[in-house]
Amino acid sequence: MPTTFRPLPWTTGPGGRPRQVGIEIEMAGVDLATMAHAVHAEFGGRVEYLNPFLSRVCVPEFDDFVIELDARVLQDRRYREHLRTLGIELDDEDRETLERWLAEAAGILVPHEIVAPPLPLSALPRLDRVRAALQQQGARGTQSSLLYAFGLQINIEVHSLTAEWLTAILKAFVLLNEALVKAGNIDLARQLSPYIRPFPGSYIRRILQPAYQPAMAQLIDDYLEYNPTRNRPLDMLPLFAEIDRERVWAAPVEHELIKPRPALHYRLPNCEIDDPAWSLAQPFNGWAEVEYLAANPQQLQDAATEYLQRPAQALGQFTDEWAERISGWF
Repeated sequence: MPTTFRPLPWTTGPGGRPRQVGIEIEMAGVDLATMAHAVHAEFGGRVEYLNPFLSRVCVPEFDDFVIELDARVLQDRRYREHLRTLGIELDDEDRETLERWLAEAAGILVPHEIVAPPLPLSALPRLDRVRAALQQQGARGTQSSLLYAFGLQINIEVHSLTAEWLTAILKAFVLLNEALVKAGNIDLARQLSPYIRPFPGSYIRRILQPAYQPAMAQLIDDYLEYNPTRNRPLDMLPLFAEIDRERVWAAPVEHELIKPRPALHYRLPNCEIDDPAWSLAQPFNGWAEVEYLAANPQQLQDAATEYLQRPAQALGQFTDEWAERISGWF
């Protein structure tokens, strides 16, 4: 498996500065303190243990790494409201004991997560050393249990905020999606989960048309019509909310879960942190393939034309055949 991060075809963001990337790594098998220590050992800074569900490592060189139990009902402590409705009031000692127990119990099914701040691409090998340290300490990933649907999420800063560039990225992604699923050995639990439902075929056929070169408003409207959800392998809602918040907020989407930012939210990859041969470079390099296809207009158009010419009734065999066909470009 690759351990070297492939350079991207576009190295700068909209302002001309080097692009940055944020990584979210879900896992089990290690507690928040162990995760925070691994981040601190590599990046330095100051560790803050805020409660049994949430810690952070404040790194002056970048920004805060958040280490959390990914369950909002626990972090927000909304469970206390339910206890009060039952007439149960806890003192400080009881609350601390209950929260420690909840953190241990929830950790069986709810992922522990490192949310890295935006990092320069050159810092990704350092984050991969954190991954390796946690693997040595027993971190478990997607394939350790049928109960786990843990993932690795990549928030890659855009190169351009133009409709032309974003349309090319979307076209390249839907063309490569099945090959990425196969190359990344995406776990069945994740494929069956609601978190990374594929783009609808009707949307794919619409955007792959040669004449589909919309203005930004139309690009966003079409996306919202077919994908009023965060649960896509490439979630465009945070980016579109950054570009036109009112347009996105007017749609029936999960407003409270969308954090506007100028980044593409790539949600597809597994987190195989328990496999010593796996590294963060594998899923990152899969994303790089999307950008290289988007950067080649003729190859992109040829692939779209071939895709659209395949008969709809063959969709039962289409996924494997197309994945084999297009994986030769990797």
